Amino acid sequence: MEHSTVGRFYNSIVKFKVYEDYLDSKVTPTDLFYLQSRELARKLVEHGHKGTVLSREEFEERKAAAEAEQSSVFYNRSRTPTLASAGKELKDNFLKALAEREEANRSGKTTSIIFIRDYNTLGQEVSGYIDYAHRLKTQDFEPYFSRRKRLMPGLSDLWSREAYLQQGDTLDWSPVQLRDTQRQTRMQ
Repeated sequence: MEHSTVGRFYNSIVKFKVYEDYLDSKVTPTDLFYLQSRELARKLVEHGHKGTVLSREEFEERKAAAEAEQSSVFYNRSRTPTLASAGKELKDNFLKALAEREEANRSGKTTSIIFIRDYNTLGQEVSGYIDYAHRLKTQDFEPYFSRRKRLMPGLSDLWSREAYLQQGDTLDWSPVQLRDTQRQTRMQ
């Protein structure tokens, strides 16, 4: 989301090498036909006769800001994220499967939904669906891979069944409930 906005801003300003190129983009062939002078057409555009136009100072400021923002976006993209599973000796198949999917979920190449059904410390059954990519963004997974903490569904997950039903949204997923009549129709 943010990247596409930055990209559009970057492309709209940075595609012009100099302020005159920016002004020329507002000049039409019809303007040149009647005015017979590119310089005169630029002056008319600069004075606002063709709509709202950035001043030379605003153009330079926005271009510098867009270039700086774009270079930071490229820098952040090219950095490899630190994986919580890196360097850990994993013996549990579940943790191995999470480690295999960690990089792809962190980078946004894929998303994974994890269903967990387990018992809490009070002996109550707890189950739920976890958006792995969302959890990686919001929590440190190093304690899970080090086996100091168990992965359990929480209130911020897609759906969890503890004492009461809990349902939530994440950035990538939103649960949809079917009414009883829809369930019966689909089962038949």
